[in-house]
Amino acid sequence: MAGCVTRVELSVSCESLLDRDLGSKSDPLCVLLQEVGSGQWAELDRTERIKNCQNPEFCKKLVVDYYFEKVQKLKFGVYDIDNKSFDLNDDDYLGGIECTLGQVVSSSVFTRPLDLKQGKPAGKGTITISAEEIKDTRHVYLEIEAQNLDKKDFLGKSDPFLEFYKQSDAGTWQLVYRSEVVIKNNLNPCWRKFDVPLQTFCGGDFNKPIKVQCADHDSDGSHDLIGTFETSLTELQGAGNGSPVEFECIHPEKKQKKKSYKNSGIIRIKSCKIVTEYSFLDYIMGGCQINFTVGVDFTGSNGDPRSPDSLHYISPDGVNEYLMAIWSVGSVVQDYDTDKLFPAFGFGAQVPPSWQVSHEFALNFNPSNPYCQGIQGIVDAYRQILPQIRLYGPTNFSPIINHVARFAAHSAQQGTASQYFVLLIITDGEITDLDQTRQAIVNASKLPMSIIIVGVGEADFKAMEFLDGDNGVLKSLTGEPAARDIVQFVPFQQFKNAPREALSQMVLAEVPKQLVSYYKWQGWPPVKLPEIKKL
Repeated sequence: MAGCVTRVELSVSCESLLDRDLGSKSDPLCVLLQEVGSGQWAELDRTERIKNCQNPEFCKKLVVDYYFEKVQKLKFGVYDIDNKSFDLNDDDYLGGIECTLGQVVSSSVFTRPLDLKQGKPAGKGTITISAEEIKDTRHVYLEIEAQNLDKKDFLGKSDPFLEFYKQSDAGTWQLVYRSEVVIKNNLNPCWRKFDVPLQTFCGGDFNKPIKVQCADHDSDGSHDLIGTFETSLTELQGAGNGSPVEFECIHPEKKQKKKSYKNSGIIRIKSCKIVTEYSFLDYIMGGCQINFTVGVDFTGSNGDPRSPDSLHYISPDGVNEYLMAIWSVGSVVQDYDTDKLFPAFGFGAQVPPSWQVSHEFALNFNPSNPYCQGIQGIVDAYRQILPQIRLYGPTNFSPIINHVARFAAHSAQQGTASQYFVLLIITDGEITDLDQTRQAIVNASKLPMSIIIVGVGEADFKAMEFLDGDNGVLKSLTGEPAARDIVQFVPFQQFKNAPREALSQMVLAEVPKQLVSYYKWQGWPPVKLPEIKKL
């Protein structure tokens, strides 16, 4: 399970709050709650109280852990605080809203009217929330070499490596980076270019002392110090454009013992660059839309939809595994798509009026406009089409992958991080065109696109696991490797008795990494650049 993607701070302001105090204005405070399941809510954070104010702009930020793959239901409540107790039950409620964190982070500014209860507005009161990631997304990239290092090994030259330490607020030195130790027998080493998050390297403080140690690696762990020096990021930044910054590597004991001692070698910083590493939220908040497409397997191996043992049989309570997969994944993704219009296709069925087998037919039978309104629209189209088609075969994935890839390729030509495509394929796993699908995935790996495959039923899903590529890079039939891993396969069986959100968490955990990896590979920043964020 993927960990928390990031932490988000929410800035809250309100306008036109109700006036509950006699003779003065309300003294508002905003509390943030998150749903923890079965209608229960837990408090995450609260703002300060602002005295006598109907249009408060709260200074204290509300902090929440953000997970892309979960629907995180939030409740903001505004209260008039007239006592010193922490409990809010004895304070006047000025209104609140319920929303998802996905809705907030995908809107640059999120404004809603406050309600006293469902359908009863709190006068003209509104709440405005804006989100910002708590994270310095910059990395320090360094290229370093050394000259004339001291020889430490009796039978050979030194095997040098570097260690970087930052000084903590308490004055102690904390290791932030250790170089690779593959440079054997070399007194003039050139180390591989490396990067360290700026937050880790110096806590974002360019003048914080940095200590660099150069040592001779011994396999028994008793590394011998060659020398050390102190610097700061400001000083290191002087390197670049062919003019390196040089430091004498000093061994303290040698310096004390020998008056003629100069140094134990020269460490040369060839380049020091600070590069912003954009996060998933940077792209989403910067205006990137996630376009969600569904492909449903209507092949004969699913069984006759009228029979209760068919995977397409809709039970008396109105569900089946296909519908559950659409709901659980779609409910998360829909927050990141402004128009809420989702193309939905079927494959592997005979379709009226010609009864030809089709591998990409619109669920709404409208090929020129295959869009469904919201996730409910996909569900409705699926229910309506089931009695009108004949389940058949073969099970070909490549046509629908190539269909979405054409849109992704068109979007990629714009050269901006504005559109990313997620294709959900729901299947019973009996794939016929494995070789063509491999090629389609390899092609799609060069595009702004991710593919999620949910396997329903109890078939052998070895082919799906092969396409997932977790056990090695997926290659086409000709041996061409995928540019990046874009397929996530999940068997529905494992989640049959789990809460509905468990499936979406597993299925969507990879998407943020896949989206960032594509735009990083292309070198595309977010459409709207984030401001440098400070803790």
